[in-house]
Amino acid sequence: MTESTGRRTIVNLPNILTVSRIFATPLFLLMLFAEAGHWRGGAVIVFLLASLTDLYDGKLARARDCVTEFGRFMDPFADKILVSSALVAFAVRGVVNAWIVVPIVVRDVAITGMRMYGLYQGRMMETSRLAKWKTTVQLVTVIVILLLLGLQEIAGYQQWTSVLTAKAWLPLLSNSLMAGVLLLTLMSGFHYFFKTGSE
Repeated sequence: MTESTGRRTIVNLPNILTVSRIFATPLFLLMLFAEAGHWRGGAVIVFLLASLTDLYDGKLARARDCVTEFGRFMDPFADKILVSSALVAFAVRGVVNAWIVVPIVVRDVAITGMRMYGLYQGRMMETSRLAKWKTTVQLVTVIVILLLLGLQEIAGYQQWTSVLTAKAWLPLLSNSLMAGVLLLTLMSGFHYFFKTGSE
């Protein structure tokens, strides 16, 4: 394969969608930590759109027969950057406990390291079905927490007493959801380690 052919293979719509998740991450964080409430509301939209690219990039790559090694590596890598950034932001804002977030981020960093080492050895580590489910659950959980934060923001402006009264339940609900994500993340991590160790 020539160099120009390799470039044409890499630069395709599925890979562009994948890379867009990485570029969307700093925009999402800036909006999430903005002072103005409407910018924080926009963070929900940015994250949702970025999550949708994860739904379609793989399907498009298979449908158009343009699956690349670059895309196979970058797809889960982009997911980890987007989700880990959101989780760390939640911990910084006190929405979820840091002790729940740290193992999730450490697991994702470790798996990324294993992928890079595999590439160095000339082999690609396949993304397991459990890991794909884990990523989906992570994305949905982050979206739910963002929507809860948005609802809390709107309730403050509109003085919705019933919603404001339930504000105390937000950390409990968020941490409960994240505890489920942590369990699934650890299960996925152990699956990777045991699978790799048996090869």
